Amino acid sequence: MQSETPVKVVIKPGHLPQFWDRHAVFFANLLALFFGNKAETEALAQEVGEIDSYGGRLIPVLNLIYREKKSLLILEREPDEHLCRYFKEGLGLKLPELITLKHLEYEKIGRALADGDNTHPILKKIKDHSSHWVDGYVTDQTLSLIAHSVGKDTIATVRGSQSGNNKYMLHQHLCACDLPVVETGIAESTAEANAIIAGFKHAGYSQAVIKSQIGASGIGMMKVDTADEIKVPEHYFFEGSVMVQTWLKVGEKGVLGMRSPSVQMFLDDSAVTLYDITEQILSGASVHEGNESPPTYLAEHPEIEAELLRQAREAGLWLHGTGYRGTASVDFIVAERDRQSAPDVYVCEINARVTGATYPSVLARHLKKGGAWLMRNLRLSEPQSGDILLEMLDRPGHLFMPGMKEGVVPLNFNFGEDGKVHKGQFLCLADTPEHCHELLDLTENDLPIMMKLVRD
Repeated sequence: MQSETPVKVVIKPGHLPQFWDRHAVFFANLLALFFGNKAETEALAQEVGEIDSYGGRLIPVLNLIYREKKSLLILEREPDEHLCRYFKEGLGLKLPELITLKHLEYEKIGRALADGDNTHPILKKIKDHSSHWVDGYVTDQTLSLIAHSVGKDTIATVRGSQSGNNKYMLHQHLCACDLPVVETGIAESTAEANAIIAGFKHAGYSQAVIKSQIGASGIGMMKVDTADEIKVPEHYFFEGSVMVQTWLKVGEKGVLGMRSPSVQMFLDDSAVTLYDITEQILSGASVHEGNESPPTYLAEHPEIEAELLRQAREAGLWLHGTGYRGTASVDFIVAERDRQSAPDVYVCEINARVTGATYPSVLARHLKKGGAWLMRNLRLSEPQSGDILLEMLDRPGHLFMPGMKEGVVPLNFNFGEDGKVHKGQFLCLADTPEHCHELLDLTENDLPIMMKLVRD
């Protein structure tokens, strides 16, 4: 019996990989991220806000990732027509075909298919689409049932998608490969978690973090003081045991500084490609608020980049082995310590899906070869229409167009119940990270309404 062909690893930071030579029906099933964990799903919807318009971030990049013909993107709500016109006519992008389906209806279809009912009208539209493939943020049981009912295949397996997003399974692999990990205990109850935290306190740590096996965007992660008695929410145990880890803090245990880089990757059937390194912009609670690339400190510390890529390679090969295929990211923490010439580098987690860094990275590297990019979320104190926001950026010449050295790309608009834009994701493109931040400042001046930087 012949052995399987080894998976190839391609390392080209700053250069887009050869994405899929196929097109797909893509469900923007963001609320399926937790594979049936209802409490985490409700928490995400409540904390993020305007979540039904988040799938719009896929509009400018979907046909860059699925390059053959035109894909079909299934959103929860109609996108902003003015923003779509800017993508198509201003940036020259080929946009996917768009239809809408609410998440509750998506779940309803899954239940009906499980009972043998395949009469929902959207299933015929999917079956008639020319693509052979169905994909989504995650491949859950509903997505798999939909694909099977219309005679198409999913790009990732349910097992691969669920396992690839499992922090505990990744942690076990890192330990087996002797890669560095932060101090970790495994708890099956609140009592066990408190016992582990007490041990961390005795060891000199003032804070710890509790992680459910599957979580995203700060959901399923609880930062605690080691001096406190805590109660772990029941839904954290949805997948089984939770991880209890030390929280590395500046000024404690010799830590002088902390960084939060992330390596972007793409997995096809035969290769893992590492194509960008970003710095995550995180809140005090480590909730994602944006990204920038390249991290400014890598030029002075090439040893950090080498270690990031070494560990990302191993994590990517593990992810490939789960059966997951598609875009993903490996998130890290980097701790600079007193009396150490090189910092400590730890894999924090893998996100096996289109992530908050995928959209800006793919679009930035497509529109502007080389250089730097910065993506931030801006919430408007006074909601506006999409055409007005585009005009405000275009009037002073800051709205990016092909051929420009720098500019701002509104990546997506998030709508409130009034139909106006309440929040948006804005991508700044320039030659250097410093110029990207200057563009962000100019954006705040261009839009003559108070704004604030917020979570993703």
